[in-house]
Amino acid sequence: MLFKSTAAPLALLLAAASAPAFAQTTPQDGATDLGEVIVTGARNPEDPPVVAEARRRLSRTPGAVAVVSAESLETRYAPNLADVLRDVPGVYAQKKWGGDVRISIRGSGIGNANHLRGLFVSQDGIPFNEADGFGDVQMVDPLLARFTEVYKGGNALRFGGALLGGAVNLVTPNGRTSGETASLRADFGSWGTGRLHAEVGGVRGDWDGFIGVTGATAEGWRQNSDGQQQYLTANIGRSFGEDREARLIVQGAYIHQQIPGSLTLTQALNTPVMAAAANVANDYQRDYASVRTTLSTRWRLSPGLLFEGAVYGTWKDLHHPIFQVIDQQSRNYGAFGRLDWEGQVFGLRADAFGGVWYRVGDLDARQFVNVRGSSGPRTAKARQNARALDLFAEGRLFVTDSIALVAGGAWGRAERDYQNFALPGVGTTFNLTTGKDYDWFAPRLGILWESASGAQAYANVTRSVEPPNFGSLSPTAGGFAPVEAQEAWTWEAGVRGRTARFSWDIAVYRANLDGELLNFVVNPGLGIPAATFNAGKTIHQGVEAGLDWRFAPGWRLRQTYTLSDFKFDGDRVYGDNDLPLVPPHVYRAELRYDHPVGWFVAPSVEWTPSDSWVDYRNTLKAPGYAVVNLGFGYTLNDRASLFVDARNLLDERYVSNFSAVTDARTASTAVFWPGEGVSAFVGLRFAY
Repeated sequence: MLFKSTAAPLALLLAAASAPAFAQTTPQDGATDLGEVIVTGARNPEDPPVVAEARRRLSRTPGAVAVVSAESLETRYAPNLADVLRDVPGVYAQKKWGGDVRISIRGSGIGNANHLRGLFVSQDGIPFNEADGFGDVQMVDPLLARFTEVYKGGNALRFGGALLGGAVNLVTPNGRTSGETASLRADFGSWGTGRLHAEVGGVRGDWDGFIGVTGATAEGWRQNSDGQQQYLTANIGRSFGEDREARLIVQGAYIHQQIPGSLTLTQALNTPVMAAAANVANDYQRDYASVRTTLSTRWRLSPGLLFEGAVYGTWKDLHHPIFQVIDQQSRNYGAFGRLDWEGQVFGLRADAFGGVWYRVGDLDARQFVNVRGSSGPRTAKARQNARALDLFAEGRLFVTDSIALVAGGAWGRAERDYQNFALPGVGTTFNLTTGKDYDWFAPRLGILWESASGAQAYANVTRSVEPPNFGSLSPTAGGFAPVEAQEAWTWEAGVRGRTARFSWDIAVYRANLDGELLNFVVNPGLGIPAATFNAGKTIHQGVEAGLDWRFAPGWRLRQTYTLSDFKFDGDRVYGDNDLPLVPPHVYRAELRYDHPVGWFVAPSVEWTPSDSWVDYRNTLKAPGYAVVNLGFGYTLNDRASLFVDARNLLDERYVSNFSAVTDARTASTAVFWPGEGVSAFVGLRFAY
């Protein structure tokens, strides 16, 4: 059953929803809520124009979506994507170490022990994922995004996506949208944390420009967790009239991060600051350098027809001492084009979009013996080539003034080519050349209802397909592992809306998966990548709920709740066992008071009331937890403000996340990542 247990968090969240204040009223004078993430057909008058336009565009989607504005990050410390997405219902994002974050939407990449799978993460539509779907979010700088869009599940069709998790897309500021001519921000706090961010932007005639730079360093809460990051973004645009422009974006990043490693459950709860012994002895770390270049255009072809397109290229260099030294260079490039149309069909209002995506990537992979963080003898050499092509389209037809029927789909093709080079005497002893292709069609049907007040209700059904990446295919002398593409049908329904006092967004979904790509850790002590297998039939179902309640002038109670019920469905090995990793219940609440003179205070709590399974046999659980935080801020004048972000005030010992094993009674269970202890961060921001 979807609601197999009654959750106190859901009752708390929905209690306010029964209040009579849900009647449509006029927005209160002075109401501000720049941190709102909920998308509805009703405009938030406090949104900057560029954010309002993003919400309007996403509100056309017959499914769960969200927008996180840059304004919501100005009064808190948000060094990674987990902090950006913390208030988006249904998004499970938890930090492991440094900028490494486990992200899952509706169970996407649920068992992935490392990095990212099953979710498309991009900036300006340009993927952080490699062409085979493998991804990493450490390259994301939240301060270099004007806003962040979240498309859950099949709602990511706009990006040609057919992944179970959907897409997260950050949008780069430009000289016309940055909001300020110049700004400077300094953050500092616990564990030697320091971050400096500066940006400048403006418009001169038909040209606009933006440059932003961030430098950060931290000793880290745990041993062997020092790190530093530098990010740079330059965005230059040329206007050729209303809604016609060309734009060049160049982004660079360098990340150095030591890796403290995972621990046993006892260690994580009792000695959480310690690092895994192997990580210290062999100086586990990850060093990245990356350059991304995009040339894009937005061109109004007619009053009802808009073209958006881009060509891009990315380069990444990775030096990654773990169980061996992973040394990789990758090059990815591609192009996309999309048409947006609004008009009439047989006298009925209609709109549609359609486009094509093409991505190519090649990766040179080498491995060496790890000699205390340095490269010893070479043990492996390989080349990975991947290509992906997506054709996609979706249209809405308003059969009445308030009801739209939606249909669309994506056809996709993915190619994997792999070449291994023999290194007799020092490493691999076989030559191998192999490849595999995947083709699919993922249709989508939906319905969207919108009231005159902007409240919406929707339902849809979507097919998703995820071909395995190179890590899942695990090439050996015999070729690729016998792993097939993951397929699913997802049914979704929800309601969302906004009044003077309330904003609400509630979605329910059920996904029936066939051949789900699951992982289990082979040897956590050595850091050997997890093995991947296709499950039989599995079920992912849940509830995603968000409610903002402005119950008095200056006061706002924000609540988000996610129920995740993921399980096997008559599996020949695991029966109807629950799937591990994602907590069954996650509840977050923040009570914020904004005083008219310019200060605010915002206590919050993050609560997982239930324990979470660690293994597929369901023999070991990670305990639930509750973490109490406190935010405070003050506007010094029109140009300066400060904040204090204090976290885990009660010094809760807890596990933030962990990796899966098959059977905890027989497997090594050093798979737990401890949550951070008491900390405080102070931020100062100056804007002109």
